[in-house]
Amino acid sequence: MAKKHGKKYEDAKKQVDVTKEYTASEAIELVKKVAPANFDETVEVAVRLGVDPRKADQQIRGAVVLPNGTGKTQRVLVFAKGEKAKEAEEAGADFVGEEDLVNKIQQGWMDFDVVVATPDMMAQVGKLGRVLGPKGLMPNPKTGTVTMDVTQAVNEIKAGKVEYRVEKAGNVHVPIGKVSFTEEQLLANFKTILDILAKAKPSAAKGTYMKNIAVSSSMGPGVKVSTSGYTS
Repeated sequence: MAKKHGKKYEDAKKQVDVTKEYTASEAIELVKKVAPANFDETVEVAVRLGVDPRKADQQIRGAVVLPNGTGKTQRVLVFAKGEKAKEAEEAGADFVGEEDLVNKIQQGWMDFDVVVATPDMMAQVGKLGRVLGPKGLMPNPKTGTVTMDVTQAVNEIKAGKVEYRVEKAGNVHVPIGKVSFTEEQLLANFKTILDILAKAKPSAAKGTYMKNIAVSSSMGPGVKVSTSGYTS
């Protein structure tokens, strides 16, 4: 059954030429213009990559600090003890703890956005795999969330660090800010994501790497972006 959209969405969609591939700046300008909601929507970039994520040598995952942040203040939970716990608190982590937090999460508490852990805490954090894993919250060395440098981890997350990860179908979805951002701020964040994905191209990937690029707001239609210049 076809998904039904409201009048505001349909009106917004009419302003987007679905046959056209816009430049990044044109697409961002249009997304800002047609965003239909009466709240500050998140702007997201979606990229379809020519990779096979089922193969270990073609999995793409990492994190990058966006130059203009995401417009959202992330609540950071850090699993650490002793000096590292103190360090996390001083860095501005919202929640810091050990087994107490593990138990709290097991009982259903989830009032946080990002989880960081020191390597020595991963045996405890591992118990939460079934809870954190499906939500993409499990700490991982590839995204810098399993680290002894908790100060840097917390600072980067608070500054607007985002994670990117290729899904089963080869798609990557990353937030690049809010509709209230200027076009320049969104464009700089967009370019940061595209550059990092271009650098992450696996040597085993064959054919066209950047197949499709689109930008959209949370409640708005997708706007296609030309892959020209991002086809490496």
